[in-house]
Amino acid sequence: MTTLGTTLHRHLRRIGLVLAGLLLATGTGVLAAPTASAVSQSSAASQLSAAGISWVSSGGCTDRYNSSCTSFEGIRQATIDGAITLKNASGCALTITGGTETGHSSGTYSHWNGYKLDFRITTCLNSWVTGHYAYIGTRSDGAAMYQAASGNVYAKEGSHWDVTYYSCGC
Repeated sequence: MTTLGTTLHRHLRRIGLVLAGLLLATGTGVLAAPTASAVSQSSAASQLSAAGISWVSSGGCTDRYNSSCTSFEGIRQATIDGAITLKNASGCALTITGGTETGHSSGTYSHWNGYKLDFRITTCLNSWVTGHYAYIGTRSDGAAMYQAASGNVYAKEGSHWDVTYYSCGC
């Protein structure tokens, strides 16, 4: 990183800490730490269940190395938070059909690396995504893509919404 970049990063971090202190001191809110770390299967399942989000597995399992399973092992906390934010904002019943298990496309922002979840298509979720997010074109596989203000991308594949969570917003 350049000296200018390092200096800018340091100043932005200080501003963030000052703002966090102000929010806490005035009681107007709580500023959470960044949520980029990976969580365990049990922690993710517990958080999703508590939020009223269900999941299905064609194999009835959670083994990350079995493509018939639906696994959350190694999922990013920001991805879990994003799913919970989507549930709360949309009011839709959400069912996860794919997590971090093998069998999905590879890449930095992949299922395996904890950035993606697949959700069962419902009328409610279709209406929410298409009515609240910006259409940004079609992916190379023909999936229509929509982008939330948070930067998260929703791709409507044949049987599910493939969601890439870059942040914890929906």
